[in-house]
Amino acid sequence: MSESDFDRPAPNILPAGVPAPDFALNATPDQVLRLSELRGRPVILVFYPADWSPVCGDQVALYNEILPEFREYGAEILGISVDGVWSHAAFARDRKLHFPLLADFEPKGAVARAYGAYREEDGTSERALFVLDSEGIIRWSYCSPIAVNPGADGILSALESISGKSAPARTESFENPAEARP
Repeated sequence: MSESDFDRPAPNILPAGVPAPDFALNATPDQVLRLSELRGRPVILVFYPADWSPVCGDQVALYNEILPEFREYGAEILGISVDGVWSHAAFARDRKLHFPLLADFEPKGAVARAYGAYREEDGTSERALFVLDSEGIIRWSYCSPIAVNPGADGILSALESISGKSAPARTESFENPAEARP
């Protein structure tokens, strides 16, 4: 993490209680996914800086691993970065991901900007998380420092809160293991 990451102001991502801006982004070269198509179920939006970076790879691998827990709440998860569809396709295939990665490529970062999660200084997305309820209202949002994997505990707590049911029994925390070390 550079010194400038500590000096820069916290981003102003959209807060809880705000309707999530609709969008239509490519999931594949010939398939567009529209957020409004997912109404009726919770949605997790995962903005991340770039495919192929170490922290991003760890973050999406964690979400892929616990995808069954997200699905227990009926939630869909969408990864979003400014990378193109071909990069996403190769990255998803390499990491064996089972959720869509959406290309916020052209106009570059338009969706990240709408959510307050675009990094003008380097042309990427913040590491920002949003949990939307079935009506498309943001119920939880969080922006992690760019070099820190935010884990999944916040997402799971938000899904539990939305659903009104207890989380499935967990034997481990889904926070970033590096943060747990002394």
